Amino acid sequence: MFIFFLALKHVKKRALQSTLTLLGVAVGVMVLITALSLTNGFIDELIRSTLRATPHVTLSSYDFNPINNDTQTLETLLRHRDVTAVSPYLTAQALIARRANSQLGISGRRGFAQLLGIDPAQQQAVLDLNALQDLQAELAAGDTVILGETLARSLGVFAGDEVLIADIDGRRRPFTVVGTFRVGNELIDSVVGYVSLETLQDYNRIGEQITGYHVRVRDPEQADRIARELSRQTALAGSSWQNIFGTLIEQLRLQKALIGVVVFLIVIVAAMGIANILILTVAEKTEEIAILRALGASQRKILAVFTLEGLMLGGGGTLLGALLGLGLSVYFKVQPYPLPGDLYFITQLPVELQAFDFVWVCALSITTSVIAGLIPAKRASSLEPAKILR
Repeated sequence: MFIFFLALKHVKKRALQSTLTLLGVAVGVMVLITALSLTNGFIDELIRSTLRATPHVTLSSYDFNPINNDTQTLETLLRHRDVTAVSPYLTAQALIARRANSQLGISGRRGFAQLLGIDPAQQQAVLDLNALQDLQAELAAGDTVILGETLARSLGVFAGDEVLIADIDGRRRPFTVVGTFRVGNELIDSVVGYVSLETLQDYNRIGEQITGYHVRVRDPEQADRIARELSRQTALAGSSWQNIFGTLIEQLRLQKALIGVVVFLIVIVAAMGIANILILTVAEKTEEIAILRALGASQRKILAVFTLEGLMLGGGGTLLGALLGLGLSVYFKVQPYPLPGDLYFITQLPVELQAFDFVWVCALSITTSVIAGLIPAKRASSLEPAKILR
């Protein structure tokens, strides 16, 4: 109790400085927790939106040549305990162009696209794209295409417009744009176009052959494992969505780490404030420390007093900052901050508070505060009472 009351007295002695230091720690912790929550929300929302247009597992031949649409393979995939839906697909690289119209003053535009030939009814069970469900009949009608919104915008086309699609052999064929889709991932929105499987098979003149199968699984996080299992069962090359967008996910996680490091510097600055207060306290209380040592107080007790002061300031600031950060995160979750829909793929600021982030931020803040207080505490405990009292 002696150690606690003495530490509390020292903190109260410099009430203004202690309050400012405590608030500095609190602001650092609050900003760090809120920033991590927003980053988590953004990453989760990007992954969710990407998975709306990306199959969890993709199976194809090892040499990327077309394969037969085998009913037995399809049944093997559907029997897997973790598989919920399967759809055959055919892919092709193509040049897509909008015709010029001198009378209307419209210039021609072109770009490269990855065409995916799909069965609209089966594919919508694999993906969560509303456009595939809403435009299922139009897509199955024949020479029609659904374009990624960014691709359509770069071509300057809208629903009802006609585009020319040319393959690597130079064959050209007109297609009618029946709609667009947007998932928020430019790797998809800027290059992908959907056509019916039969139309692309006829266009490529490959009969009923396909590139492979798109698979939906119960838990997308287990897609890597399931892809390996399906690959062994079917003798096809399996890849998961993590393989395709692994670099993007790592970049986002690196961004989260960088945000944490940058914002944590605020906590470091606040911790230096704790060290500053304790250094001044040691300088002012030198004689008091000497008297306590002369009365029998051990070096360990003196060290404990000043270490406890650092813990009080750091712990109090951490607790206040954690509550403020939690409250701010909850507020943004209940009342999302609106974002301009024409600039971002989301219309509101997503928030995802993870318990692990909350715990490590608080632990790191308290640890830093205690370490910042150890240097002046060590100096106080090493004072020689005889020299001071003389």
